[in-house]
Amino acid sequence: MKVNRSAATAIFAGSAILALALTGCSAGGGGGQSSTSATLTVWVDANRVEEMQDIAAKFEDDKGIKVELVQKEYGDVMRNDFIQQVPAGEGPDVMVGGNDWLGQLVQNGVVAPLELGDTAANFSDVAIGAMTYDEVTYGLPVSLENIALLRNTALASSTPATWDELIAAGQAVVASGAAQYPVLVPSDPVDSDPYHLYPLQTSYGAPLFAFDADSGYDTSELLVGSEGGNAFAAKLVEWGAAGIINTSITGDIARDEFAAGKAPFMLSGPWNLPAFQEGGIDYAIEAIPQAGPDAPTPFVGVQGFFVSSQSKNAIAANEFVVNYLGSEEAQLALYEAGGRPPALNSAFEIASAENPDVGAFGEVGRTGVPMPSIPEMGAVWDNLGATQSALLNGTAGDPTEAWQAMTERLREVVGG
Repeated sequence: MKVNRSAATAIFAGSAILALALTGCSAGGGGGQSSTSATLTVWVDANRVEEMQDIAAKFEDDKGIKVELVQKEYGDVMRNDFIQQVPAGEGPDVMVGGNDWLGQLVQNGVVAPLELGDTAANFSDVAIGAMTYDEVTYGLPVSLENIALLRNTALASSTPATWDELIAAGQAVVASGAAQYPVLVPSDPVDSDPYHLYPLQTSYGAPLFAFDADSGYDTSELLVGSEGGNAFAAKLVEWGAAGIINTSITGDIARDEFAAGKAPFMLSGPWNLPAFQEGGIDYAIEAIPQAGPDAPTPFVGVQGFFVSSQSKNAIAANEFVVNYLGSEEAQLALYEAGGRPPALNSAFEIASAENPDVGAFGEVGRTGVPMPSIPEMGAVWDNLGATQSALLNGTAGDPTEAWQAMTERLREVVGG
């Protein structure tokens, strides 16, 4: 994916320019005091605030600029406060956030391009791609998150090569009386779960949008309505009728049932591992088997740090984000805080060696695609989920007609 490198000199042009800029930021009062007048304000969530303290202290020691960490509730509250406050010249200089926020942040003009320069090559492609919007990079990636296949090794000694074979193997375990479900796929009675179903959907050749590694998503090209999409719709009807995917099995129920040893296979993310470990489940983390003619590609969510477009200390903020939060030391510290695979390649290798679970999820994630960050994704999820739920529950009528009707609604939503 193309990243914005053209103005890298704004940060890396030379130590003299940077030193002068930082000196201007940190001009303190008289009387020989060493305190600084400039402060970088960083919004960070509770899971990372403790680990960020050492990083902030090092920046202050090196640059003479204080970093004030403000703990905020992660999610809509943080994002919406940022969008509301930045245009008024308020809010933080830097904020932690998810790549799926990016379209809305760019649309509202509240984030500044981030000049990574050659540093971009040190991160996984999917991580940089996730933080890039309209071929401009806006965020420093920190961690990756995605689903994979979880296998209960006591119930299944290996994972079949295809999804149909996996279902058959799971049904055999159920028939033996050793399990209750052949496979657990989190869902919802109304909204299904398009996120967990997406790898299977892409395996049938029906991704939402065209995607190119250099230019990102092209929302004008809706691939979801392809013949592969029709085939996937028919499969949802088949899986629903056979009880393979049950919309009443919510994420929490699926987690608890797998933790209780009631299924040989489950589609899950790392957030459920503590429950499986507490339940004494011996598990393996593997790639999702191929359901259709193509390899499955899960969505990858990436969290990282953004710089406010109205930061009064923009150069210092970029320096802190790129060269401090982007360091191996910082990426490993933040990994310890959240347990997600680090975005920095060298940190990922170290974390993988220490924790095979991190390596396994990370390897699957590197085969995935970034979570789309367009502002319209909320409506996309709603339409996709409602149609999938109706297909699984047998209430959608003709599957091809239902899938194509949904595609037309999505076309209106994204303007494609």
